[in-house]
Amino acid sequence: MRQSKAMRALRAIPLLLLWLALPAGSVSHTPPPVQPATSFAAVEVHADEKVAIAAEPYDTLEKEAIFRVDFLSHGVMPIRLIVTNNGSRPISLLEARILFITAAGDRIQTAQPKDVERLMTRQELEGGKFPLPSPLPNIKLKPTASIGEIEQDFDTFEYSALTVEPHTTRAGFLFYDVSGLDNPLKGAKLLLRKLRDADGNEMFYFEIPFDKYLKSKSGQMN
Repeated sequence: MRQSKAMRALRAIPLLLLWLALPAGSVSHTPPPVQPATSFAAVEVHADEKVAIAAEPYDTLEKEAIFRVDFLSHGVMPIRLIVTNNGSRPISLLEARILFITAAGDRIQTAQPKDVERLMTRQELEGGKFPLPSPLPNIKLKPTASIGEIEQDFDTFEYSALTVEPHTTRAGFLFYDVSGLDNPLKGAKLLLRKLRDADGNEMFYFEIPFDKYLKSKSGQMN
């Protein structure tokens, strides 16, 4: 007996719901391939020390799709740090200080998972309210990202190489709270201090302007 169109549509609903419940297979939460620092627009090269360091902001939803958490919408800027050591001896980032310097000269330290969670929680509890009929009070919504997801992203992506071996490139992400800035990258820079060579001597500091990245991004759009 032939089934009616309505009956076939009803029977298809459970399959549709099952398909919608499946995780998106197209999203791969894996770090991008490692390339030399000189492959990026925002880079500073110290020829005498044979070291190049680049900073690549992940400032678009397309680039940010590799993460589990939507950092950008909560004012957290992921910055990919790429360190290339072309010398014959290792360099150390054990004591390195890596700061986001705003156009106004303010210094922002790297955020940790709990810092990100607190920021997201505060924002969503302040702005995310579900309206109920008067006189009932509004219900405050829970944060969309859990501390577990934030920690997973940090475990997967955070820069962790304290030593960069000779003729090697190491890369990873740093996260900065720029929630109070309208255009955080314009006129800003990444400052790296207290990098040391194999003898323990402090290397010359690196100062990477993000305007280099913005200029290259603008050129790609034209």
